[in-house]
Amino acid sequence: MIKACVLRSGGDFRPEHVQWLARQVPGLVCLSDVPVEGVQTIPLQHDWPGWWSKMEMLGPSLNGDVLMMDLDTVVLSLPDMPTETTVLRDFNAPEVMGSGFMFVTAADRARIWETWIADPERHMRENQRWPEAWGDQGFLKPLIGHCQKWQDVAKVYSYKVHCQRGKPDDAQVVCFHGKPRPLDVKRSGRDTWIPAL
Repeated sequence: MIKACVLRSGGDFRPEHVQWLARQVPGLVCLSDVPVEGVQTIPLQHDWPGWWSKMEMLGPSLNGDVLMMDLDTVVLSLPDMPTETTVLRDFNAPEVMGSGFMFVTAADRARIWETWIADPERHMRENQRWPEAWGDQGFLKPLIGHCQKWQDVAKVYSYKVHCQRGKPDDAQVVCFHGKPRPLDVKRSGRDTWIPAL
């Protein structure tokens, strides 16, 4: 199994954010268009904008089963890895699939990639409506949205939903999904558990 993230330069995240995540997840691999010192990087092959670069984790740059995580994820301890594709249930809209922390089997990756690479421009164009078809998760939902959910098999929480009075004691993974980013939060009081940059 490969543990992977993506960094496309020019957005909110920089190489130091990859290094921050790699300290939490030893062996992390990053698909990136810039070097990241101390982290194995694989060059991005396509110029897909923003979060659409995450689709490259489903393509031929990686092999086998892949644990995919966004750069705004705090990993306190890796959950036991499932044997089947496992995605997030959106923390605010349970009918929506979340893509910030996903385990995708090699077979599902191949199936998704075949669909995606046939017409990436169309898929990006057609997934701009919240909540029914939004971003990469909108594209992925018809393909793997029915799969097992992390919240049913591990202690995966939302910072905004579950951590406003402090982190749950049993938390393994905390997803920030938007603002604030983990590194925007002042590390004091109830938030000292967030690793420092």
